[in-house]
Amino acid sequence: MKTPTDLPVPPSAEPSHPEAVMLDITHEKCPMTFVRTRLALDGMAAGSLLAVRLMGEEPHRNVRRSVLALGHIVLAEQAEADGSVVLTILKKDPTPAG
Repeated sequence: MKTPTDLPVPPSAEPSHPEAVMLDITHEKCPMTFVRTRLALDGMAAGSLLAVRLMGEEPHRNVRRSVLALGHIVLAEQAEADGSVVLTILKKDPTPAG
């Protein structure tokens, strides 16, 4: 599992897909939950997987809605024992110009 160096990942955090980059934003509040998710996605190649661990209904709803609005795909939503949710997101392929 690849992990961005500036983002801590609890040992129990496992994404739905082992090749996914893990982003733990359980300590963030809206709108920073989506800002962090967007920055992570922007730095990834098309077709990459991002597993976002978040806490609370509002961040879950807002991040999911915003990711879908950008054209990415939510492959899985996994509820964790601690009350967090892990969204596994497939970064969209860029749209061909012209």
